[in-house]
Parts: sequence; C-alpha cells; structure tokens
Amino acid sequence: MDSRIVARQCTLCEAHCGILVTVEGERVTRIEGNPEDVLSQGYICPKATAMGGLHHDPDRLRTPVRRVGDRFEPIGWDAAFREIGQRLRGIRRAHGPSAIAMYLGNPAAHSSSVLYGALLRAVLLTRNFYTASSIDQFPQEFAAWRMFGSNVLMPIADIDRTDRLVILGANPAVSNGSVTTMPDAKQRIRRVRTRGGKVVVIDPRRTETARLADEHIAVRPGGDAYLLLAMLQVLVTENLCDTGVVRARCAGWDELRSVVAEFTPERAAPHAGVDADTIRTLAREHAAARSAVLYARIGVCQQVTGTLTHWLVNTINAVTGNLDRPGGQMFATPPVDAARFAKYLPMAHGAWTDRSGRYKSFRSELPVAALADEILTPGPGQVRAMITYAGNPVLSTPQRGRLDAALESLDFFVAVDMYVTETSRHADIILPPISPLEREDVNLLFPVFSVRNNLRYDARVFEPSAQGLEDWQILARMITELVPLPARRFTTRALNGLFERLSPMRMAALGVAAGPYGVLRRGRKGLTIAKVRAASGGVDLGPLRPRLPSLIGTRDRKVHLAPPDFVTAARELLASAHEAPAAGSDGYDLQLIGRRHLRSNNSWLHNVPAMVKGRDRCTALMHPADARERGLTDGEPVTVSSPTGSIVVTLEVSEEIRAGTVAIPHGWGHREPGVGWQVAAALPGANVNLLHDPALVDPLSGTSAVNNTWVRVQRSAGGATPRDEEATALSRR
Repeated sequence: MDSRIVARQCTLCEAHCGILVTVEGERVTRIEGNPEDVLSQGYICPKATAMGGLHHDPDRLRTPVRRVGDRFEPIGWDAAFREIGQRLRGIRRAHGPSAIAMYLGNPAAHSSSVLYGALLRAVLLTRNFYTASSIDQFPQEFAAWRMFGSNVLMPIADIDRTDRLVILGANPAVSNGSVTTMPDAKQRIRRVRTRGGKVVVIDPRRTETARLADEHIAVRPGGDAYLLLAMLQVLVTENLCDTGVVRARCAGWDELRSVVAEFTPERAAPHAGVDADTIRTLAREHAAARSAVLYARIGVCQQVTGTLTHWLVNTINAVTGNLDRPGGQMFATPPVDAARFAKYLPMAHGAWTDRSGRYKSFRSELPVAALADEILTPGPGQVRAMITYAGNPVLSTPQRGRLDAALESLDFFVAVDMYVTETSRHADIILPPISPLEREDVNLLFPVFSVRNNLRYDARVFEPSAQGLEDWQILARMITELVPLPARRFTTRALNGLFERLSPMRMAALGVAAGPYGVLRRGRKGLTIAKVRAASGGVDLGPLRPRLPSLIGTRDRKVHLAPPDFVTAARELLASAHEAPAAGSDGYDLQLIGRRHLRSNNSWLHNVPAMVKGRDRCTALMHPADARERGLTDGEPVTVSSPTGSIVVTLEVSEEIRAGTVAIPHGWGHREPGVGWQVAAALPGANVNLLHDPALVDPLSGTSAVNNTWVRVQRSAGGATPRDEEATALSRR
C-alpha cells in the first residue's frame, strides 16, 4: 500500500502546531510533531492526533441535509442554496435585514475562510451579529481599543526573552497560549526558569501551569482586579515606576496615581484572598526584574471586572517599563500587518444596542448574552432567521437553557457545520464543509498574536470529493443567494466568478506580497506564498521587535493609562472595598470557575473516541475541606445548582483548588435528542452554562460573566454516577 507523509499544522487550537501526517491509501495511520516547524519545533499535544479521527469520523456530515419533521434527509447543494436564498430574501423583504442574525464560533478563526464570514456579515447588513468573542475575548479587545486606539493591539507576552513571567487566569500548559500563541508552552515556561528567571501563577486552582511555576498564588475568584489595583498602589507610592518612559509615552499618569493612592494591600487583601505582604512582593519583584511580563487570559475575561482587569494588566506592564520592549508585552510584525490598518476601523461602540437598550454594540456586533431574547421577544426587530458558522452556542453560551426554544421558534435556520450538534439539530438546512485535512490554507490571523514572527502553510492531505465544498465556497454561495431577485440574473454568475478568483489562498498571496516582508517591498528576496509552501516547517521571520509608536491609534499617539470609563469603574470597585467581600446567599456558598483539559477544546473533539476515553473529565473539582463539610466523597454524583439552574456531575476531590471554589469544564452536555454525534451523545457530561445567569455581564464590554457564579453542591439522588450511565450507554451501541 502506498504511504506518504504530509507536513501541515494541527488547526484544532490556536497554537497550530506543525504536524507530519502519515497516510496509507486513504487512511491516516500516524500523526506526529514536525521538528522543522519554526514555531512548535516538533511539539504536539494529544489533540493533534485527533485530526485523523475527525476526518474519518462516520458521524461527520459529507453532504448537505434538510430537516424533514424530526429527522434530516440529504439534499443537493444547488437545491439547498436555492432554498436558503428564497427563505432568507423573503424574511429580509418582510421584516428587514436585522431580522436575520448570524453567529460565528471559534473554529471560524482557524482558517482564512473567516474572511468570507466577515463578508457575509457585511452583506447581511444586520445589527444582530454575534461571535464567541463576547464569551472569551472582548475585555482584552476593549482594553486594547481604549488604551492603544485599536482592538487588534492586544499585547503579546514575549515569553522567550522574559526574566519574570506572571500568569493570571490563564493555563498555557494546556491551551498552549491564547492571544499569545506559544506552542509547547510547558517547555517555554521551563526555559524562563532555566535562564534564571521566575514564574508565578495567580489562579484559584493549582493548574497544570502552576505546577511548573516557582510560585502559585491562589487568588479568590473575582479578586484579580483588587490584587492588581493594590499592586499598582505599591508601584506608585514606593516610586517603583519608570516615570521617564511613562511621561514620554503615556497619558493619564497623574489621574491614575490619584485613583490608586489609598488602595493599600491591606484593604485589598480580604477581597483578593491574598495577604498584603504577598501583594507587595509581587509589585516589587515585577519592578525589580530586568524584564517582566504579566499575562492574563480567559479566566479573567469571563468576569464582571474582565475589562478592568486587562486594563490593569496592561497598565502595570506599562508603568514598569515593560510595554513594547523585549521580555515584556510586545506586538508582532506579521506577514499581513493587520494592526497597521485596524486602527482606522470604527469600533462602533454603542452605535446600536439590542432592543432592550442594555447591550451596546462593539466592533459592529452585539454581546451574545442578548441573542435568546432577540429571538424570543416579539415585536419590531425580532430575529426570525439565523445563520451559524462553526459554532455551538447552545453549549457555549449562558442562556438559562432558553436558546434551544429560541432556535426552534425561528422561521428559518441554516447552519454551516460538520455535525448535527446541540445547536445545528434545530437547523432547517445544515451545510457541511470539507474536513480540515482536505483544505490547503495559510492562516494570517494567529501570526498577529504569535510569540515569534512567522508564516506557515497548511498542505492538503486528501483531495476533497467532487461534491465537497470548503467553508469559504459555502459562504460565497450564500452571499450570491442574498442578492435581490431583480439583479440576480446579471450578478450571480459574475459574483461566483469573482469569488473563485478571490479564494482565500489568492487573497493571502496578495496580502503577503504587499506586507512588510513581501516582494512589493523587498523585491526578489521578499516573502511569497510559494516560498512558504516550499518550506515544510514554515518561514521564521524573527523575534518580536518594539514597534508600538508605528501602530498606536490614539489621537495623541500616547498610551492612555486612565480612560475615563475605566477610572469611573475602578473608583466604584474601590468604594465597594469598604464592605466585606461578596458572599453567596440562600445556601449558594461556593464560587464556580471553569477549567480546560488538554484533550478537550470546547465541544469540538467529543466525538473522537481517543479524546474522550479514560477517566471522566466533566467533573466538579472541590477542595477536601469543602467535601468533608458537606459529607461528600470523591467519585460520587453531585448536584451543582445556582439560582439559574442545576446539573449533575461526578465529584472530584483535590487539594489543587482553593477552598470555597469549585471548577467544572464547559463544552459538555450532549444529552439532547436528535444530535448526530454518537460518541459524544454516549458520554454527554453536563452543560455548565445552565448554571450561569446570562444577565450577569462585564458592564464595559458586555462579555458574559461565567466565572465566579455562586453555586451549592449536594449529594445527588440515585446511586450511579453520570460516567456509569454513559459507559452503560456506550456498551449498548
């Protein structure tokens, strides 16, 4: 049997580690790390090995399907697109463009087809556009916009050169970095220590990353902003700031000093759950290090203080002279330099709101917290049709369980998805793209946030079938179907021809040619897609370089340390510090946080047997003292409830979590009837988002606050654990 090896990337998480895919005949027989990859250098995590299982999965849809009653039947591509066009145009004529909503999930960003997702959104002209960013990223973007003048200017932790790495609410040993793309984060963290640096992890849980660190500080859930404000107070009052750099490059220094002047570590300690001496040491060591970087991510994004926390992270790095310098926070110089031009794009904050007037638009989209109400609330502007692309918001967003009913009530729903998921099971038509191994691609997004400048190529492993379509081709056909009927006979053929000429690969080639390394700037020695394609591990474009003055988008060209809305929010938070730390009520006495596993990435991989075998990973992690107080034992089923809902999961007792805290991963809950992934349905777990109140959001960015929900945990009725029931279901298949 013929055997071949194809070099490309794993596209299942942001790291995009380089892999070598061995194929015999039409089967993937092995996936291993590519030692020539310029960013991952041979490292892969278990998720990469799932690429073959995902491609060969018998439950993956290969052709479009249409819902007929309570089941799906195959439908041809042309018939599917005709029906989609007729239904969407009719709804738009009758109710206006905003009667059609669109949702983009995280996987959309993992291919250049996301450009066509943005184009479809533009053609729809709807105000009801939503993405997963308002679950996991908006606070970072919002802080970057207010401080640096562009949401794209989210700083990167220069981990490979820093002398001090402080990680807050992030677990890169599992995620391999996010908005700081760092494959093999474990080894990069070890190297910080090997060269004499120090690593500190601030997290309520002793995470996989904390186990690699010199020091773990178990902050109280939601206490991050108090801790950082107190650190800033120490830096200011002890004259530990680089005031020369601050006054030359920043605005708002005097106001910032006045805000934090009285907020001592002693005042912060009860709210942060960290003693005053530790807070002082954190501040002093950050200022004393030759280079230092404070890096925060999703754990603090998903709080009511998410934007404040990211503002304080950036500010502490800035005032200690660690912004835009090696070993601190930096900005990449990617092959397509999006940050140079993003500052000219309007953020549209508050340009419109949802119909209740509560949720403001940001970067031309609404927070997903508004979605269910926009569908279910009757009246002018009600959402009547939906398009989802690579997203499963029924599992990934807090909606009090109402999104199921909302999607079922729609006049029309089309999903671009490889599976019949908890979300797409409500669709009228599902359009499945080909598998990642059937695409060639050059991802231009993640180099914007990589710890080293680079460009890498994804080669096709398999030729797609003649009937298969890529994501961008599906989205392009939908765009042409939305052209109003009188003009369609003249424009549809022209548009289809134009889109074929402007495939993502061709647009990437143009972008790279015009970019900072491209042939239009550097002549024959410049970078081209052909050169990237010829390099099996991609092209290394060097370390990050200081460049903020050329990127900054604020009117005065300075870093804004004290945006007025942030200062107001900080003063309100400081005023609340006079009171005792928040506590639960009505028996809700534990704070719920999220967690992630190396083999799991949202709900994407739960239908690949290799990714879900072994021990139960959808568990409630609890400290032994909390378990004893409640008479609970490791491995028994427990009911976790909040004022919003309740779920049943298996209890996992461990000293690796702070007392008073419980952690449950998200992305599970495959119990709904009609889903098309059989392995996932047999090992369903529970949907933790049923516990979160969708009305609880970060007031600045509108991001759903799904960390720090107050819950109670009790012994569950019945003898079998959830995993026992799931194993029994599997044995019956």
